[in-house]
Amino acid sequence: MAKGYKNWEKLDNTAKVFPVIANDSLTNTYRISVVLNEEIQPDVLQEALDRVLPKMPGFNLRLRTGFFWYYLEENGKAAPKVFEEDTYPCRRIYPNKNNSYLFRVSYFKNRINLEVFHVLTDGMGGIGFLREITYQYLRLVHPDIMEKLGDGLSEETSLDREDSYVSNYKKASKSLYANKKAFLIKGDKLPYNGFGVVHGFMPVSQLKKVSKEKYGISINEYLISAFVYATYQTHGRDISEKKPIRVAVPVNMRPYFDSITTKNFFVMVSAEFIPTKDDYSFEEIVEIVHGSLKSQINKEHLESIFSYNVSNEQLFVARSVPLFLKNVGIKFVYNRAALANTTTITNIGNIKVKDEYEPYIKMFHSFLSFSKGQELKCTITSYKDTLAYTFTSAFEDTSIQRRCFRQIAKDGVLVNIETNGVYYE
Repeated sequence: MAKGYKNWEKLDNTAKVFPVIANDSLTNTYRISVVLNEEIQPDVLQEALDRVLPKMPGFNLRLRTGFFWYYLEENGKAAPKVFEEDTYPCRRIYPNKNNSYLFRVSYFKNRINLEVFHVLTDGMGGIGFLREITYQYLRLVHPDIMEKLGDGLSEETSLDREDSYVSNYKKASKSLYANKKAFLIKGDKLPYNGFGVVHGFMPVSQLKKVSKEKYGISINEYLISAFVYATYQTHGRDISEKKPIRVAVPVNMRPYFDSITTKNFFVMVSAEFIPTKDDYSFEEIVEIVHGSLKSQINKEHLESIFSYNVSNEQLFVARSVPLFLKNVGIKFVYNRAALANTTTITNIGNIKVKDEYEPYIKMFHSFLSFSKGQELKCTITSYKDTLAYTFTSAFEDTSIQRRCFRQIAKDGVLVNIETNGVYYE
């Protein structure tokens, strides 16, 4: 490459929306955290980040503005400064205050937090980066690990930056997204733009037994059903055929297409509950949620969803329109689609680490920032036999969270609750 030029890459199909809609209240960041069995040493954590970042090209990037599209360019500056967490999570990342990077790393006691602007990657890409930072940190603190394993990246870490949407799309003729309005949760907000976090920690083994043996569904479907039932119990009078509960559920596309990309590669399906009578049991809602998701989560349907988006992007007219006009269109489409879902529940999955690091790692958890119309969201993260079902909320009322966990506990699952303290101030 000629001197003075840097590596650059196009944004993937999903990433194109995030720079357009991001603002101080809708930050489009997510957090993945690892909790260790020992207190964090800040200087060592900084050294770990300094060592890992140059090896991870998918994070060594900054966002640039072109005439037709935003794009990502190699950054190459010093890594952003690690800091002790002292405010609400998932605040907007301002690149000009962060050495132009689109992620931040913080710590609190024995926890390391990675927050990522979604333009870089989805949760799977974030897990890979956080895992490598954690591995490097533990090798520095415990040199015996480094002597045994060396100091390179783990073989489980992908550096692939393929745009798997473009690589795998087929022509599609119509949109498969729901555009009708859904029931939106509303209520009094936490003061000072508060960000409430409630974790429910549960044994995976107990959840598996209840979901599969009692209800015949997956853990994911069971936890989504618990949310739908709790929302129905809390806001039943406001939920109707015209405004149903509709839960957006991101689906990781990598297993369907043998992809190892560290770019975004997921699509959204929806679990929909449309009431047609006055009263529903939890068992009935389980059946409805299961049927709704089962009909959508198959390769052909998922492929059709992202193929529609990519086909539109491939149109010559779309490619030749200046960015400022594209932004108007993207905002219009986003604002319309945003009101079609009550919330988003994303399952990060079961995070695995190499055996040598397991004794030092207690758990992982994660959560999402708010988006338009969705100021209460959920994430599911598991490590070994501990699953974290996490709610993030802008509301003072916690009725949905309490009812959700109450139903899970009623089914015989041990639930330990932890919050970030905003509900006790």
